[in-house]
Amino acid sequence: SQLTGQGQAWGQSVAEQTATENLSGTFDVIVCGGGPAGVSAAITAARAGARVHLIEAHGCLGGVWTSGMLSYVIDSKNNGFNDELIRRLDKLGARQASGLSNYVYDVESMKFVLESLVTESAISTQIHTRVVDVEKSAAGRVTGVVTESKSGRQLWRAAIVIDTTGDGDVAALANCDFEIGQDAGETGCPCQPMSLMGVITAPPETLAEFNTLVSQENKDRLLAELKRAGVTPSYTKPTLWHLGGAVASVMLNHEYAVRPDNAAEITQATFRARAELFQMARALKQLGGRWTGTALVTTAEQIGIRDGRRVKGRDIVGVEDVVAGRERSDAICTSTFCVDVHGLTKDGPAYGNAGVRGKPFDIPLGALVASDVDGLMIAGRCLSGDFFAHASYRVTGNAIATGEAAGLTAAMAASDQVLPHEVPALDVTSRLAVIRNENR
Repeated sequence: SQLTGQGQAWGQSVAEQTATENLSGTFDVIVCGGGPAGVSAAITAARAGARVHLIEAHGCLGGVWTSGMLSYVIDSKNNGFNDELIRRLDKLGARQASGLSNYVYDVESMKFVLESLVTESAISTQIHTRVVDVEKSAAGRVTGVVTESKSGRQLWRAAIVIDTTGDGDVAALANCDFEIGQDAGETGCPCQPMSLMGVITAPPETLAEFNTLVSQENKDRLLAELKRAGVTPSYTKPTLWHLGGAVASVMLNHEYAVRPDNAAEITQATFRARAELFQMARALKQLGGRWTGTALVTTAEQIGIRDGRRVKGRDIVGVEDVVAGRERSDAICTSTFCVDVHGLTKDGPAYGNAGVRGKPFDIPLGALVASDVDGLMIAGRCLSGDFFAHASYRVTGNAIATGEAAGLTAAMAASDQVLPHEVPALDVTSRLAVIRNENR
């Protein structure tokens, strides 16, 4: 009952045309998407000796962390780049810990840290650039990507390409099989809802009082305040993270039944979500008292998509692995986050495990290697898994770890002039262990 699909068939002709027009660069590894998985993939590959090109569609690195203004990292204890990032943020006083493996961060500091790390690693980077096509050889190997930007149409070639777009956009363009969501049902969309993050200002003592980092019960208290103000948020577990002073990050909305691969639907969802955030902030302000002066300071550039394409890999992580807490000999990281399914419909629960009780489970290297084409790796939430496994591993602490593994594998494949699935898993996991121990 899962939605499946393939990429667009017109891709080859665009790539062939571009090849005669503008070959802009040749690299060992191209990373498509500069979010948590993409940045860690690019930096790890560069440190392993690869010549790396990083492509990002938005105006900064960080993806959902920055242009999405998520403000919260979950399941960050896979070490390696996770630990290095924490140290960098701590030096700037830009992080607040929440439990053993979760933390709130300052968005602008995160942008600075990521862009500094990429610059230090001498990674060729281009932002405001979107991948629109994939170049493949006659044998079906991915050999490059075509982008559109202010510079027009450009072709970039590499030995290995990594899709870290979050929604598997590059894999879809390469005609890879994928799945979306759990069950189409009557809505035509089985996906988890989307949320648009915002930042509000209010009296510091009020933000401290409703800070979700202090108590999860504050979600219910905040809901009561919003209802007292005459509004009922579309997300019935509204969340507020006090960032310090008179500023807090808020997640107050759900956009249901929105296809993650439909630009028109995402546009309308974004408009609705932004209007809802604006109206809720105004409603709180009109309460006066503890909410005097409340205002919406800013909203994210991109709406947060929880549930995009899951690309078919040479291995898959399934619900049976989650329930059993399966260990793998070729594990590149372990997801310890719960099965977190946000309500698929407005009338359902805000979130829950949908009856699936998970244990920590391993993500195998094969789940990062596309099965339908050669030379393409996938990392972050678009890696190969089913709906329930994805509901756990989709969080950004795991995205970092999978990106790190994909970057290392791609660099090793390029150096040895082999394909990613031909790199011995034991070689990858051994080198990952060394890298992660060094970063502790």
